[in-house]
Amino acid sequence: MNIFITVLVALFLGAYYIFSAPSVRTQSFETEYAVKYADLRGIIECAAAVHNANLAGTKFVDICVEQNGIQSDIVCLDRRMNLTSCAGISSYNYVVTTSGKIPDAQFNNAMTILENNFADAGSFGIFQSGFIISGATVSKRAVPKSLATQMHMQDGQLVYITQFAKTDPATEFVAPIVDDVVCPPDTSKVLRFGRWQCVGYNTKTSCAGDTIWDYTTNSCVPDDSLKPLCGAVQTAILVDGVWECVDPFPARQCDGNTVPKLNYTTMSWECITDPNKTPTNTKCSFIKMPVEIGRGRTSISRQRLTCTECEKMLVDESTCIAHCVPDIEKIKSAGCYPGDATTCAGDSRGMYFGFPDAKYVRYVSEIGEHTVVLDTEHSQNRKFNCMDCGARGVNTEKSLPPYITVCN
Repeated sequence: MNIFITVLVALFLGAYYIFSAPSVRTQSFETEYAVKYADLRGIIECAAAVHNANLAGTKFVDICVEQNGIQSDIVCLDRRMNLTSCAGISSYNYVVTTSGKIPDAQFNNAMTILENNFADAGSFGIFQSGFIISGATVSKRAVPKSLATQMHMQDGQLVYITQFAKTDPATEFVAPIVDDVVCPPDTSKVLRFGRWQCVGYNTKTSCAGDTIWDYTTNSCVPDDSLKPLCGAVQTAILVDGVWECVDPFPARQCDGNTVPKLNYTTMSWECITDPNKTPTNTKCSFIKMPVEIGRGRTSISRQRLTCTECEKMLVDESTCIAHCVPDIEKIKSAGCYPGDATTCAGDSRGMYFGFPDAKYVRYVSEIGEHTVVLDTEHSQNRKFNCMDCGARGVNTEKSLPPYITVCN
């Protein structure tokens, strides 16, 4: 009898030890913690999905939304942080998402999940006393009272807030209707700042033939690398920008004040006046071309000067730079003014020159203190034109025919 009781006691103690062993209890506890941790992370991820869908203008549909009381809405505030309609342009616009209250015992786990997986989400955390708390290493963020009141926020809720800016209605820009312009030689027509302008060519990119750009003189110079090897007694010279082999010695003798010069058209030698023995009225040994700087171009270029039929070339002896100025003697030329200039006179009509820009006017000394009007009523064609003022009449104080004519 005693042996039977002893066996029963041994079996009872063995079963108690097996079922109450620490390893069994620890495994049961870790499994329970993992389940609760996974459920809490599912709630946080569901709230984030609903929030992101609202931002994108769509809707996230899942059973987790209803189970956890997740709500998301767009709330707009004015500059005083008061609620306002979202129909127009408001000062502050928010997408706000809230969930049901999280149990107090799960706060630490929620903080860990937010800090590890949603550290860059911004204002996403647990609502506590008017602040959003996202983790131990992230500072708390204040929630405007209007948002908290509108969304009925309570301590312990998950709250996700994102501010966004509304874009203004699309604005359509219509190009203004402008008159076409006729550009002078060596310029091209370009539409800039809403109107057509004449822009000079950049000679840096247009060196033709066997020439190359020289940064020292800002001009196209012969490219010696392309110079050919000529046979017999010939030598290479540059003809119209292309190397050619010609006889370097003239076939004729010139007398007096003439010297031989090769005619590039006929490729024959001719006698011309010796420039070294011809008196000059200027102290400039050579003429410089004007340097043009344009906004539409990326470099400074020295342009080849070309004057129109109504202009003459004027050399500034102080700088030896040439410019084009109006030549009133050409006003009778058909290419300069197609008509009789004497008929464009009187109280209502007057002649004027089409100045292209204000910089051009600075070199015309005849203008004096008068002001040249550069507007759409006056052409900028660098020719002489007739202004018909009609009943308004010509303003005699501001006009200076044939350079300037201004209507009253």
